[in-house]
Amino acid sequence: MASTHTATSKAMVQYVAMAVGAVFLLVGILGFIPGITTNTEHLGMAGHHSGSMLLGIFQVSVLHNIVHLLFGVAGLTLGRNAVAAKRFLVYGGVIYLVLGFYGVFIDQASAANFVPVNGADNVLHFGLGIGMAGLGLLLGRNMTPARRIA
Repeated sequence: MASTHTATSKAMVQYVAMAVGAVFLLVGILGFIPGITTNTEHLGMAGHHSGSMLLGIFQVSVLHNIVHLLFGVAGLTLGRNAVAAKRFLVYGGVIYLVLGFYGVFIDQASAANFVPVNGADNVLHFGLGIGMAGLGLLLGRNMTPARRIA
């Protein structure tokens, strides 16, 4: 029995950008949910004084959650176009790498930690930056629609 290939309407980079966007959207929502985020009664608008921790590990604030929500919407929206999806992944990855370095070099107990970030956030931001930029560059080399076996 021979398999047939049917072209879909999206390149792989688009699927990845939309998946990354969906995860960011989910994380942004989860950052407001008590139980998944600890100490939500101490969820600050911004700054290092926010006592809320997503999954008990990652320091979050309203601003931090909004950034995740915006990245999520951007990934879902820009994922509709292959070139825009690649740019979302590459430039978003660069932004997260910069945020990772920022978190390492600032005094986390100072007003400079306005997002806020902690050590776990920094590690995650570096991983996201490398992963997003790498996927964007790798998958963005081939913008032809992904193929699936029917």
